[in-house]
Amino acid sequence: MSLKLYVDALSQPSRALLIFLQASNIPFTKCIVKLGAGEHLSEEFKNNISRFQKVPVVIHGDFHLTESVAILRYISRENAAPNNLYPKDSKLQARVDEYLEWQHTNIRANCAMYFRKKWLEPKITGEELSEKLLLPYERRMVDSLNDFENLWLSSGAFITGDTLTAADIWAACEIEQPRIAGYDPESERPVLSRWLNNVRKSLSPHYEEAHTLLNKLVQKSTMKKASSKL
Repeated sequence: MSLKLYVDALSQPSRALLIFLQASNIPFTKCIVKLGAGEHLSEEFKNNISRFQKVPVVIHGDFHLTESVAILRYISRENAAPNNLYPKDSKLQARVDEYLEWQHTNIRANCAMYFRKKWLEPKITGEELSEKLLLPYERRMVDSLNDFENLWLSSGAFITGDTLTAADIWAACEIEQPRIAGYDPESERPVLSRWLNNVRKSLSPHYEEAHTLLNKLVQKSTMKKASSKL
């Protein structure tokens, strides 16, 4: 299966799909879309790549598809996904899907919104949100992370048990995102921290490569925070 994958390294679903394809040894061409430069908003992107003007996007022949989970399932139906990452067994696959459906209004929604309000929007507008206005976003994120640790990490080393699946990839990429905004999701969550490090190690070196930009931004934010205290 030859694919074109359109991604941006700051997009959590882009990173998840990139890691998944690499870990699956599926050949593809990576096409970088610079969201910060508004490349996804161009008429060319809208007309030729995706009418939704978002990433990730895959093009397979003349077939264009958006939404990372839909892409995951499409690849699986095309018989290219390895069984361990997206099982063909109906019940095992349902467990992966169960998490992927749950995360939309939990981990994804709340981690992404905190990141957006704390880091992304101030970077764009130059105006920081007050601590009072930011607090509800942080509380919802914290609740989601606690729920994730308590509800999904009690049955083994990974979300669905002792085998890493796509659910772990998608979850980890979302949970990494708040680190850019200065929030450490591993702090005081030993079970989550152990799981996240299991995911990182299991997917090395693809995981580190996909998170190169994120880790640079985390380091930059940490240095800035440290210098402000001097």
